[in-house]
Amino acid sequence: MFKAAILLSHQYNITIEGEFIGWQAEQTTGNIMHALNITCHAVSVSNVVGIVGPGLSRESHVIAPFSEAVGIPVISYSATDPDLSDKYAYPNFHRTIVSDFVTAAALAKLFIQYNWTSCSIIYQNDAFGTGGANAISKAFNNSRLTVSQMIVFDIATSTIRGDLKSLLTNAATRMVVLWAESLYTSLILQEALESDVVGPQFTWILSNSISLNSFNQTSYDNLIGMFLIEPAVGSIVNAPINTTLLDAAYRIWKQYEPESFPESMEVHNYALFTFDATWTLIQSLQQLCTSKINISSSCLSFNGSSYCFNRHFMHSDLLLDAVSRTEFLGVSGLIQFSNDVTDRITGLYYSAKNVQPSLNGLSFVPVLEYFHPTKWEIPKKENIIVWPGKTLTPPSGRAILEGVNLRIGILESVPFTIVEKVVDPSGQTTIKYSGYVLDLIELLQQKMKFIPIIELAPSNLTYTEFVQSVSAGTYDIGIGDVTVTSARREYVDFSNAIFDNSLRIIMRKTSDANIDLFSFLKPFSRDLWLLFFGTLIFVGILIYIIERKDNEALQNQPILTQIVMSIWYSIGDAVGYSVEFQMTTAAGRLLSGCLYILGLILVASYTANLASDLTIAKSKAIISGIDDIKDEKIPFSRIGIVVGSASEEFCLREIPKSAGIYYQLKSLNDLYPSLLARNIDAGFWDNGVLEYVTNNIYCNLTLVGNDFDKSVFGIVTPQKWLYAQDLDVNILQLRETGELEKLRQKWFERQQCSGSSEESTAIGIQGTRGLFLVFGVICFLSLLLFVWKKRRNIKNCLFLLICLKKSSAEKNDSMNRRSSKTSQHSQNNQITPEILYL
Repeated sequence: MFKAAILLSHQYNITIEGEFIGWQAEQTTGNIMHALNITCHAVSVSNVVGIVGPGLSRESHVIAPFSEAVGIPVISYSATDPDLSDKYAYPNFHRTIVSDFVTAAALAKLFIQYNWTSCSIIYQNDAFGTGGANAISKAFNNSRLTVSQMIVFDIATSTIRGDLKSLLTNAATRMVVLWAESLYTSLILQEALESDVVGPQFTWILSNSISLNSFNQTSYDNLIGMFLIEPAVGSIVNAPINTTLLDAAYRIWKQYEPESFPESMEVHNYALFTFDATWTLIQSLQQLCTSKINISSSCLSFNGSSYCFNRHFMHSDLLLDAVSRTEFLGVSGLIQFSNDVTDRITGLYYSAKNVQPSLNGLSFVPVLEYFHPTKWEIPKKENIIVWPGKTLTPPSGRAILEGVNLRIGILESVPFTIVEKVVDPSGQTTIKYSGYVLDLIELLQQKMKFIPIIELAPSNLTYTEFVQSVSAGTYDIGIGDVTVTSARREYVDFSNAIFDNSLRIIMRKTSDANIDLFSFLKPFSRDLWLLFFGTLIFVGILIYIIERKDNEALQNQPILTQIVMSIWYSIGDAVGYSVEFQMTTAAGRLLSGCLYILGLILVASYTANLASDLTIAKSKAIISGIDDIKDEKIPFSRIGIVVGSASEEFCLREIPKSAGIYYQLKSLNDLYPSLLARNIDAGFWDNGVLEYVTNNIYCNLTLVGNDFDKSVFGIVTPQKWLYAQDLDVNILQLRETGELEKLRQKWFERQQCSGSSEESTAIGIQGTRGLFLVFGVICFLSLLLFVWKKRRNIKNCLFLLICLKKSSAEKNDSMNRRSSKTSQHSQNNQITPEILYL
């Protein structure tokens, strides 16, 4: 396309001082000294007024300063190193290809679009590779993305520095950005295929196109899903281009080199960038030589000797100014430059291509397009994206546990991990694990598809030692009721929370507190009781004074009886008990109403205070919470603390004076027997465990006070563990879908003990026995009063009984006399009456 542009200028009759523009082509090898040598030679033997190229960034870093010394412009079609954008460092340099700064920004937007958060970068150690890697790092940092590692490919030895398999598999990300020339890209991919770090576990993004069919066909499945991001021309993204120039250039190519002309759709983008770079120089030179400038010499004049470093183009500044001001619609899009940077500032396009199977093996299929500074979009001719593993689901971009053997350490702790011995029908004894932790492992296994190898930690292992065993590599991860603490985070990491936790105090259940015999009187103070009863007596006397003359119920009664009846009325009115007479005077009714309101309030207050006092009096522990322990209401030597646990850390942190004094327990299983054996009076541990234990196992233990020191349980992982993000994401999904809450309900809402850990608020007999005693006394006094009132009738009854007995005896004697004197009685035919003396 370079030659086509020169020949097209001839067809358009573009001449400089009456002559057509000449050209000379040289092939560079990537060696910067060789590129400098052939450029110096060309400038020495010819009037070279502009350079198209070079193709490599490392060559441009040498040719650009040389062109500044000579005073001629350099326009590259493929050098993308961001350092070349510095107008002050490279004033004679321009380029029609997009800078890697823009490429890096486009790559960061692609990562954001697919929720990828990090990547590994493999780059060649030259200006192109280093500049591109640094640009990506800067763009990722600005977008809050992460470059996990940067792997160097040494172009001198054509090898990776380090073990590629180890470097990639030990990285937390599974996104790999390969920033290298096509030749080196093929070498790196071949090594990656041999190390099995391509698909389906890894997603590779290339910066240069390669021949995919050069690889062994057995590797095709692993290559499927790779991406290629390359600068594009306007025709690819449906942006305007100069089709007239493009068609004319193609005709010339077919005319002069038909054997090298591919189909128009197969022309490389760099060829179109080359045409626009050449056409920019042609137009700038024409503008310089046709402008009206006051020069006596040729517009192509040089001063100095013929040696390249001693030559200088006389009108250098004018030509550079013409290049900077050049603006036209080229075959790659709109061409425009800036006075501030050397980069092209318009027509910045990219195409993302996906490696997919085709009839000829593998091919790059366009799937996305980008127009800076917008976002990646699906082209009008939509093609599906085939991701690594031949799936249509985008990868997560992180290391995943699928298919990984995972050694999981667990701790026996009911109900998190319950260890049971099970005897099968054949008599074989096996160990069965169950509990919250085992159900959680099963849920994670179903989602993440890892292979669990569950190992029970020794019973004598403290929680701190268990955490350390993960750091030492004894287990890949540790799952249990392990609290996340700052001290532990110094040598391990933790996953997202698997259980919300806090500490709670556990003690033996105590019997109900002794309740005073007359506790029913305690709602009111003694003074209030006296005032209340005094008020009733006072009101009774007022009623007597007001009502004694007008109230029929009080008339014709002794004075003492009237006073008693009035006081009785005041009592009945105050407590809402109706009496046998009513107020008849206005003053009496007013007094009665006020007394009723007073009594209503006092009775309601009494009822409320009585219920409160009797409820509070139920089963009081010797302490009410952690503050009482801090205040030493229980000696520290009577408080059990499990050594090497988060509870011990809390104790040492919040109650430092207890250090070395508290009762040390080797494990949680020692806590409950120690309480029952009265070796200790209290202990504190995780709330969830204690709730389960007091509700289902140790029914004679109870929890005291509110929970404290809120924290969380997490899965213990090694620091910078590869699969940490994968684990965290899946745990969050379990929490969001409510699976963790279901597990909590399943294992922690059981209750087999007859009594709840919460104290009953029912009022028992003890709280009211004094009231019933007083009631019994009053009943007895009422009976005595009744007997006293009926004492005369009782005497008459007794006398009657005596008389009846005497009459019965006399009747018997009379019967005897009758039998002896029957005849006499018959004759007389008379009945002697019996006299009863009452």
